[in-house]
Amino acid sequence: MANEGKKEVEEMTQRTLEKGGLLVQLYFDMESEKQEDLQPLMVDLINNRLLKTEGVVYCFGGIDEPVKLKDTFSTSAQVTALFASIWPLMKVMFDFTPAGVEILKPTRDYVLKPADLQALLLNMAQVSLDYSNYVLNRVLKPEDFEKIKEQMKRREELGKRLLEKKGQMPDKK
Repeated sequence: MANEGKKEVEEMTQRTLEKGGLLVQLYFDMESEKQEDLQPLMVDLINNRLLKTEGVVYCFGGIDEPVKLKDTFSTSAQVTALFASIWPLMKVMFDFTPAGVEILKPTRDYVLKPADLQALLLNMAQVSLDYSNYVLNRVLKPEDFEKIKEQMKRREELGKRLLEKKGQMPDKK
C-alpha cells in the first residue's frame, strides 16, 4: 500500500514537471524568545500557508528541535515542495522569504518564454520598489516621500502600459 502511494506521488511529480513544474527544497529558519512557539509557528507556515498557496501541488518536510541562542531560540525546517510552475515558486519566495532554495527537478535546463522572463524581472523590480518604499516611508519627510510616491506610481503605470502594448502579460498559473 505504501508503494502505491509512493508511485502515485512519483507519477504526479513527473506529470507536473512535464508541464513546467519544479520540485524544490526550501529551507526556512525562525527565531522566538519563547521556545514553545517555534514548532507550532513552523508547522503553521508549512501546513496552513505554504501548502495552501495556489500552485503548490504538495509539500512535506521536517522541523528541527529548537536550539538556544544568546537571548532567543531558533529552529529551521527543510521542506520539499512541488510547484505547478515558476510563478507560485516566486510567490512563495517573495511571501515567505526562505533562507535557501535548491532546485531538485528538473535537472535539465528550464526554459522561460520571453514574456515570462520579462514578468519575472518586473516582479523583482516591484519587490525592490516595495522594499524601498518601506524604508523611505520611515526615513523621509512626508513631503519628500509624497514626491517619490508619485514618481513610483508613474513608473508602475508605464510598466503596465508597456506589457499591455506588447501583449505580453504573463500566464500566472
